[in-house]
Amino acid sequence: MVLFGIIIALIIAIIFSGLVTVQQGNVAVISMFGKYQRILPPGLNFKIPFFEQIFKVISVQNRSIELEFQAITQDQANVYFKSMLLYSVINQDEETIKNVAYKFIDEKSLMQTIVRTVEGSIRSFVATKKQSEILGLRKEIVEYVKDQIDQIMEEWGYHLQDLQLNDITFDEAILKSMSQVVASNNLKAAAENEGQALLITKTKAAEAEGNAIKIAANAEREAAQLRGQGVALFRQEVAKGMTDAALEMQQANLDTSVILFSMWTEAIKQFGEQSNGNVIFLDGSADNMQKTLQQMMSINKLKVKS
Repeated sequence: MVLFGIIIALIIAIIFSGLVTVQQGNVAVISMFGKYQRILPPGLNFKIPFFEQIFKVISVQNRSIELEFQAITQDQANVYFKSMLLYSVINQDEETIKNVAYKFIDEKSLMQTIVRTVEGSIRSFVATKKQSEILGLRKEIVEYVKDQIDQIMEEWGYHLQDLQLNDITFDEAILKSMSQVVASNNLKAAAENEGQALLITKTKAAEAEGNAIKIAANAEREAAQLRGQGVALFRQEVAKGMTDAALEMQQANLDTSVILFSMWTEAIKQFGEQSNGNVIFLDGSADNMQKTLQQMMSINKLKVKS
């Protein structure tokens, strides 16, 4: 009876030793006599006691690695990178899990290979570019690395989720020269903007001055036309008045030369009032006055005939 109880206890112990719990987010790889046998999904599983062994528990969750390394550009400038690599097992298929379990001897070897592969890809890309181009090529560097190592990692059973270039720096001397270049470019841009503003100001001022001259010229032309029209009207009125006065004096049997003499004396009066201190010399002799009156009478006769 005691022996039977011992046997039952041993059987129960053996059965319980075959129970395996696999945590969520993990897959267990089972081997028997050193050869791959099968995989165990998350949850409670059973393996053959003493014969089947858990070779490796593989996490299918995302993993990350921080990288710090140096690269050299085409123009021999040192570039320092700080980056973060995010990767994971492709899926939980049996072939994928077998690759993950048996491609590398341990996790450390896998990490070292991934790091060296990523660093090598970035270094080969940077070596084809100049120092001045690197800061503007973050996206291109990431895409290049993904294209280079994605296929390789898939052969190992992994997939590159993301590569983030958190920091890209240069030697202090290069940083100083880059700052000087930026400062000089800013000064150049400011000078160009100032020059453009001055050119616009000068152009607008010239246009305004030209428009003002044009307006003034048009106004002067219109004023001259109006003055000419006024003078013409004045002369017409004067001629008409003289003609009417001469006709009336002729009808009254009076000498029309009195009109001319009156105009001549009126002109002298106007000269005196409007001369502003200027001196006008007139020949007041009888002969000259007679000559002037004859000329004025001749002009008047011509106007009357016309």
